[in-house]
Amino acid sequence: MSLYVDIEKTLGSFHLKVKLEAADETLALLGASGCGKSLTLKCIAGIETPDKGKILVDDVVLFDSEKKINLTPQQRRTGLMFQNYALFPNMTVLQNIRTGANRETDKKKREAAVTAVLESFGLTELKNRLPHQLSGGQQQRVALARILVSNPRILLLDEPFSALDSHLRFKLEREVRQVIREFGKTVVLVSHDRDEVFRMSDSIAIMDSGKIEATGTKADVFLNPGTRKGAILTGCKNISAIEGLEKGQIWATDWDLALEVPRIPEDVSAVGIRMHDIRPGPGKNSYRCRVVEEIENPFSYTIMLKPTQGKGTGLIGWEMDKDTWKQIRSEEIGISLPPEALLLLKE
Repeated sequence: MSLYVDIEKTLGSFHLKVKLEAADETLALLGASGCGKSLTLKCIAGIETPDKGKILVDDVVLFDSEKKINLTPQQRRTGLMFQNYALFPNMTVLQNIRTGANRETDKKKREAAVTAVLESFGLTELKNRLPHQLSGGQQQRVALARILVSNPRILLLDEPFSALDSHLRFKLEREVRQVIREFGKTVVLVSHDRDEVFRMSDSIAIMDSGKIEATGTKADVFLNPGTRKGAILTGCKNISAIEGLEKGQIWATDWDLALEVPRIPEDVSAVGIRMHDIRPGPGKNSYRCRVVEEIENPFSYTIMLKPTQGKGTGLIGWEMDKDTWKQIRSEEIGISLPPEALLLLKE
């Protein structure tokens, strides 16, 4: 196991309690702002000190409160890239990257490593420019080059694309994925963007209020987020509180609908379904609905529906491509909520 973290830290009224593991893969910490994602990265990097716990990378103990071990950031060899890249404004590209190679004492080897990373990141022609003379994408490449020239044990990326427009983000995501593949070690990515997380990661840990809500492969976490907060963070818009009925059936109280489900785990308090998983009726869990609102997106429609039966006040959102909606558009339509697509959620 390449990364092991089991730590606690209190800052004022905020309490971080995180336990996670990762192999040579990209692990994404997904959560809203202020949930403790960046604080977790800083604890791994040694910028913040946990109150108690243990952190290991490749069986090297970086922190152990019981054994009084707390390596400095330099001793840990963790490559942390901040949101703002933290380049030295008065240093050129070349000088910034050289600061990452200071661990190498042999001058020839150090310069060879710097030259290689300049070429690898396409920065050779920019080596004499200052950070303010670079685009956002170029600054990010310099920051990554400075980290990788130091030969880190682990790569830590804190919201690496948050300051970029969508076009540049798409381009740089591809570049960073290539960097990650070539790095070949553990990468921890922090983000609040569920689409970015899905594209960039192998596994996901969903964080909320300083705790891990769910962990697993990205496919498993999106298929079964496990909790209401996990479902929301992975993009589920349709969620209703439930009451249990007989075996194999629940009552979605917000929609006032009885739903057939494959199973009812213990402590389930809500049911969800993703907007793209709804199907036109008939089928299992079929209902007539009144169209309350049509929301036009660039390449799809989101149709807000209210079941015609019962007294539920909650709406159900259904997303489909524009051609499909043009074919079935009506003031009242039938929908089906497939049992296998329902998310059974704990609080």
